Amino acid sequence: MIESMSAETFHNLRHAVEVGKWPDGKVLSPEQRHNALQAVIAWGEQHLPAHERVGFIDKGRKADASGDDAQPQALNWKD
Repeated sequence: MIESMSAETFHNLRHAVEVGKWPDGKVLSPEQRHNALQAVIAWGEQHLPAHERVGFIDKGRKADASGDDAQPQALNWKD
């Protein structure tokens, strides 16, 4: 089912999960929200790069050791 889901359906489900309502204004039940979120996660795993998926956390990068940022700087105390 996930393999045949269109990008438009994915975006509609994601929006419904975000706002808690279907496009017609009806509130999602807890079970509907759970199932829609599972579908959004599964579709994203198959079709999106990691940084666009639900739950992605950007851990950043360490500074390159060859760059100027890698050199420690002395602290100067002023009275």
